[in-house]
Amino acid sequence: MNPTYLLAAVDVVAVLVLAMAVYYPRHRRADLVTAFIAVNVGVLAVTIVLAGSSATIGLGLGLFGVLSIIRLRSDELGQHEIAYYFAALAIGLIGGLGTADLGLSISLMAGLVLVLAVADSRLLHSTGLRQVVVLDSAITDEPTLVERLEALLDARVTRVTPVRVDLVNDTTTVEVHHAVGPRPALPRAERHDAAALTR
Repeated sequence: MNPTYLLAAVDVVAVLVLAMAVYYPRHRRADLVTAFIAVNVGVLAVTIVLAGSSATIGLGLGLFGVLSIIRLRSDELGQHEIAYYFAALAIGLIGGLGTADLGLSISLMAGLVLVLAVADSRLLHSTGLRQVVVLDSAITDEPTLVERLEALLDARVTRVTPVRVDLVNDTTTVEVHHAVGPRPALPRAERHDAAALTR
């Protein structure tokens, strides 16, 4: 079998596993699954063409860089989503360019999928979660803020960074880093607190 076709087939399998088996079950964003697969297949196709033409690889990589920056600036993405984007780009480049050692190219693709699967797993993030929380009261005392957040998030807070305290509208926006652990019981009266959580 032609090594180019074999690498292309392995690339498609790798990006499908990355997007549909690793990313989607964890984050549930179908639009980004489409984007990851499209970026990967596009990169694969163009690198195969560049590898067999007189155009320099540097020119092609520069083009990919510009296109990826435009795409990433068009929407607000989390750091983990950017990591998936770059993994899709890297797998496509490896599949399109390859190396003299076919086994090395396939191992690199599999390694990228495996590394991202582990890095984005609960094994790592269960001990270091981050959220931005908007509380419906203005709190300037840090111990009180930590106690309130632990009760609200049902977690052990490891670090808090106040983003905004609005004394007029009586709200506090805070970036909180927390890990799952014992916390004080949440009083019934505080269950009605409005908190908006974003990544």
